[in-house]
Amino acid sequence: MMDIFDTGQTNTGQAAGIPPAGIPPIGIPPAVIPPIYPPPTEGTPPRRHRGLIVGAVAATILLAVGGGGVAIVAAVSSSTAKSASTSAGRAVLPDQRVVPGDGRQGSDVGGTTQRASVTTGAVTATAAEKVGVVTIVAVLDFDQNSQAAGTGTIMTSSGLILTNNHVIAGATSIEVTVESTGVSYRAAVVGTDATDDIAVLKLAGASGLQTATYDAGQSVSDGDAISSVGNAEGTGNLVTATGTVAATGQSITVQDESADSSESLTNLIEVDSDVVSGDSGGPLLDAQGEVIGVVTAASSGSRSVVGYAIPISSALGIARQIESGRASATVTIGYPAFLGVQLAQGSVTGATVGGVLSGTPAATLGLVAGDTITALGSTPVASASDLSAAIAAHSPGATVSIAWTDAAGASHTASVTLADGPAL
Repeated sequence: MMDIFDTGQTNTGQAAGIPPAGIPPIGIPPAVIPPIYPPPTEGTPPRRHRGLIVGAVAATILLAVGGGGVAIVAAVSSSTAKSASTSAGRAVLPDQRVVPGDGRQGSDVGGTTQRASVTTGAVTATAAEKVGVVTIVAVLDFDQNSQAAGTGTIMTSSGLILTNNHVIAGATSIEVTVESTGVSYRAAVVGTDATDDIAVLKLAGASGLQTATYDAGQSVSDGDAISSVGNAEGTGNLVTATGTVAATGQSITVQDESADSSESLTNLIEVDSDVVSGDSGGPLLDAQGEVIGVVTAASSGSRSVVGYAIPISSALGIARQIESGRASATVTIGYPAFLGVQLAQGSVTGATVGGVLSGTPAATLGLVAGDTITALGSTPVASASDLSAAIAAHSPGATVSIAWTDAAGASHTASVTLADGPAL
């Protein structure tokens, strides 16, 4: 079984933007103690880790839905593995930078080889390689101490950014730095495609930016010389790794850690360059320095690294659909609707509130722990999933009435405007 990790901030695929129950965010900054993940044992399903996350998140369940989906998901106390097995090529040497666990792990279709995720061949990016490239830092789940990092490219001079969906999934604020100038901007999510792992951002107040040079018409062949540029390990310093195209038209399957869901990515470019965590969303360049792919994943388990990139023609096709505002079965425009309640675990009837996030619509309503939501508009709420489905029918900015009973059994009804939730 090949172990594949996402090379940037990974997405749990949940609309609330925090990990499903059982997935711990990384609680220690890589600069202090780099997280190390032992490879799975034989027979262990491939897993996907969150990425370059610092700061603990308290154990709660947070509700947000959007794009027709539902999500009742849990954030759990952080933990970090600090040792690794050397039996599968996972030895860590003092002079090696260890890849944080921001990788989406999975299996190459038909693959059997375990691979490692240590940086061994990257060099500092040149000024020319920085043009059109950005680094991305996303704050997750409204917690400034919980952050993730990745890479992207500049599509337009006014600040449209192409990156991976998993780089910004769960983000409640995003900062993007244009590497050629060092100027940073706040960014908003224009739209996402979780199925194909593409997202488009818009920089606030940006103009006159140098764009990346995309070569969507080039035919990519085995043996072509390539290089990948990215925010390796989320340091904010771009590096470049060179290599060759190993294969085209490749498929990999990724699975969330401690979750039953998995997803497949197809028609990928496979490369033998040293792609690592934090590189996700960054450019795969041809010999002329033009972008031919969006780096999305890499193998782990030995010193021989195999990277994967989405062909730029596919990525740009999705990005243009997002830019046009056309939602579809896979494309979500903007943010999901958000109420901001933390749901008590083990609720038997209704959606019992375990807590309320400050500054959210739920706080405006005056909801507190112990309240039980019984209806949203004309829709009865008999469970947490009912509440998810009811909110999913609305967009951010919609005004809805909420009915609830307090801990003393008194009934209340009030209207509130739903907010933007974490990015899908």
